[in-house]
Amino acid sequence: MWRPSVKNNGASSAANVPFLERPPLEWSSVFIAHSIQELSLFCPRSMIPFKIGQPKKQIVPKTVERDFEREYGKLQQLEDQTKKLQKDMKKSTDADVAMSKSAVKISSDLLSNPLCEQDPNFLAMVTALDTAMKRMDSFNQEKVNQIQKTVIEPLKKFSSVFPSLNMAVKRREQTLQDYKRLQSKVEKYEEKEKTGPILAKLHQAREELRPVKEDFEAKNKQLLEEMPKFYSSRIDYFEPSFESLIRAQVVYYTEMHKIFGDLTEQIDEPGLTDEQREKENESKLSELRALSIVADD
Repeated sequence: MWRPSVKNNGASSAANVPFLERPPLEWSSVFIAHSIQELSLFCPRSMIPFKIGQPKKQIVPKTVERDFEREYGKLQQLEDQTKKLQKDMKKSTDADVAMSKSAVKISSDLLSNPLCEQDPNFLAMVTALDTAMKRMDSFNQEKVNQIQKTVIEPLKKFSSVFPSLNMAVKRREQTLQDYKRLQSKVEKYEEKEKTGPILAKLHQAREELRPVKEDFEAKNKQLLEEMPKFYSSRIDYFEPSFESLIRAQVVYYTEMHKIFGDLTEQIDEPGLTDEQREKENESKLSELRALSIVADD
């Protein structure tokens, strides 16, 4: 029975293991490698199919490839930042809506509390609070609608452009791989002996290469020209949105200042400082604690 010969170079202890004691997977890999090596001795070089790998010729200059990676990297970062900003703005507006709705519910619950029916002053104060909370909720909803329309929607539309951009980059990469494969094929034929069949195959390979090369160069040029323009356009696109965001916040907080200023005038007791109010509350709390039903056992 024929056994493939295995040389022992002493590099590892595994090399000293007898061949038949090695795992079956290692048998097959050694056998295949040995068989290919022996068969190659009997085949003329022209009969061995060549492996198409990376071409020797530099297809894309390193400076051009660096420029492409830099510009595309900036756009990838812009895409991530745009999606994050859109998500954060949505969270912010949702929180604003929840806050104002909660404030309205609290004032409404107080207004329906039996305590208000027994004390006209307390009823007037809670009524003023309820009116203020409803006004606040109305202005808050206007602010949220404005932000949704002028900030969140533009962010969403801007993000929708990136899938097309990424697809264009992917097509450019696929064309580049075809370009490299065909260029390597041409180079392999150029290295062979110039017989009639080889020259015919070389001519065919060059004909296959030409349109792929032109296609890649066109795609590469277009992306290198348009990616910086797209990146620069972000400022002109988003500037109106952020101006609108600032205006919406200014209008909202200006109205809040008026609303709570009016509320303060309606419920504030003149002549009392915050410290005096705190002492008055502590005094009333002490009276409640003195009741027998709340006394400690």
